[in-house]
Amino acid sequence: MTLLDGKSLAMNVEQKIIAQTDYLKTQGIIPKLAVILVGEDPASCTYVNMKIKACERCKIDYIDKKLSQNITQTELLDIIAKLNKDKDIDGILVQLPLPEHIDTKVILEAIDPQKDVDGFHPFNVGKLFAGLEAFAPATPMGVMSLLQHYNIDVRGKNVVIIGASNIVGKPLFSLMLNAGATVSICHALSRDIGFFSRTSDIICVGVGKPGLIQADMVKEGSIVIDIGINRLKDGRLVGDVDFENVSKKSGFITPVPGGVGPMTIVSLLQNTLFAAKMRKIKKTF
Repeated sequence: MTLLDGKSLAMNVEQKIIAQTDYLKTQGIIPKLAVILVGEDPASCTYVNMKIKACERCKIDYIDKKLSQNITQTELLDIIAKLNKDKDIDGILVQLPLPEHIDTKVILEAIDPQKDVDGFHPFNVGKLFAGLEAFAPATPMGVMSLLQHYNIDVRGKNVVIIGASNIVGKPLFSLMLNAGATVSICHALSRDIGFFSRTSDIICVGVGKPGLIQADMVKEGSIVIDIGINRLKDGRLVGDVDFENVSKKSGFITPVPGGVGPMTIVSLLQNTLFAAKMRKIKKTF
């Protein structure tokens, strides 16, 4: 069994980002990310702080906008409109989830697709599905980078994605399909997840259910990508996979924490850097 070490890989990628950021600055381009946080949800605050610290490590400038839980949708749209027009801003990130009184779809669609470094705008979603150049959501992008780093070729592989969210499952489906994999996707209405997982070469799971994937649900030598993250009552962080037992059968497996998580953050920075490069050459996609 080989651990897919996202933490070490992310550190290596950060060094490359720093080098590219330094070069862009010699050309008069300072990569800059706008991070918007609405409210004080503890998990969201933690994620935003991790992203900001990553920006600092990689010398990427940023604007940190912490907004009231009670901000109106119109006020939030006005802020996004101003950031869209700001020529010094390369990427705009709105931390999810948003309060219930704000329509998430409306907010995501308001972001300029050229600054949509989260890859959630329908424009980028459509281009990604079509196999065209576009921003890919950070977590699926991180999964693909991790597989590539370990020389795991998905072409011709049977892949099951468990979890059909717009943020992870659906875009990961597109990336896997575009890379030549044969892909199945399971969701809340799927009757027998094990039927799909036991015949898959690669299992990707991210639904937020500890221990969902057990050893009898995977075949010998399979590649297991655990995207889930859950905090147990004793304070431990675990994924959606029974790591102790599944790791005994798998050929490759991601740990939680230290697997996909670090790659998600560094992929966001890669998207921001890409947006800055497009600004340098004044190119749209």
